[in-house]
Amino acid sequence: MTQPDDTQDTFISHLVELRTRLLRAAMAVLAVFVILFLYPGPSAIYDILAQPMLASLPQGTRMIATGVITPFMVPIKVTLLASFIVSLPIVLYQAWAFIAPGLYKHEQRLALPLIASSTLLFLLGMAFCYFVVFRTVFQFIAHFAPESITPAPDIEAYLGFVMTMFVAFGITFEVPVAVILLVKTGIVSVKKLRAVRGYVVVSAFIIAAVITPPDVVSQFMLALPLCLLFELGIFVASLLERKSADDSQTADDAGTQETE
Repeated sequence: MTQPDDTQDTFISHLVELRTRLLRAAMAVLAVFVILFLYPGPSAIYDILAQPMLASLPQGTRMIATGVITPFMVPIKVTLLASFIVSLPIVLYQAWAFIAPGLYKHEQRLALPLIASSTLLFLLGMAFCYFVVFRTVFQFIAHFAPESITPAPDIEAYLGFVMTMFVAFGITFEVPVAVILLVKTGIVSVKKLRAVRGYVVVSAFIIAAVITPPDVVSQFMLALPLCLLFELGIFVASLLERKSADDSQTADDAGTQETE
């Protein structure tokens, strides 16, 4: 029987381990931030982030900063965001190293691929948003601007918009992982997911209408990947479900032969 002192020591040791992992993750982000701050620098990084918007503005038009310290703080925030993205593998490894000792071996074999695939899919979602969605949406909006108006977006508002869209598309690209987890944990079956396909499609367009700007293009460009990724998750989950059934059948056959 575990003594109270042993339980307290275990709890404290977990807190110490958690603090160590958090510090290492923070140090990784800080180290990358210092490197990016020195080269290429916050201004250059923000210029890269602003490129899709600048490409849609009239020739010679620039973005504006309405706050006193906004020209300094916004590039710093963008650099910090870039530092977190670059150091994301290290951050996730520290999280994995903290939770791994408490998992069974079969859970460890499942968790590591899920962490790696989740990271890759989130980054792919951000890349899709930057290279495809931003350029398409900004050009679409620019065509509707009256000739009497000169667009001059505020850099802080632009950063807020970009971060919201990055998170939205990053989470959208996590749909296959969520579907696989639901099936693997037994919460829902592949057959049930296929049955609710119509509701998922409707929900995808509702979510897109709430999150994205009020234009058809951006809503469609979020809803369509969500539906396709849901189908991809169902496909992969069905393969895993079939493989698990085959493995169980093989184990049963082996047990029957040993009994005979």
